[in-house]
Amino acid sequence: MNKSELIDAIAADAGITKAAAKLALESFLGNVGTTLKKGGRISLVGFGSWSVSSRAARDGRNPQTGKTIKIAAKNVVKFKAGAELEGAVN
Repeated sequence: MNKSELIDAIAADAGITKAAAKLALESFLGNVGTTLKKGGRISLVGFGSWSVSSRAARDGRNPQTGKTIKIAAKNVVKFKAGAELEGAVN
């Protein structure tokens, strides 16, 4: 499912226009991004939670040449599925 298909599904399920569904989805995504950028955590009970974790700098290998390279430290987004989501998938 891509973004436009998700917007169509939200509009159909909620009985709202596609424009309203798009606005709601974009607001949700924007707020998730802003919260994570500030180092916060988002938790939707039953669905899952997003958090930010720091990944330390490390040495890696270039697979083409075999040379050692430095990989910079960075922050990564982590998602942990909730019990209801895992139950729906399995």
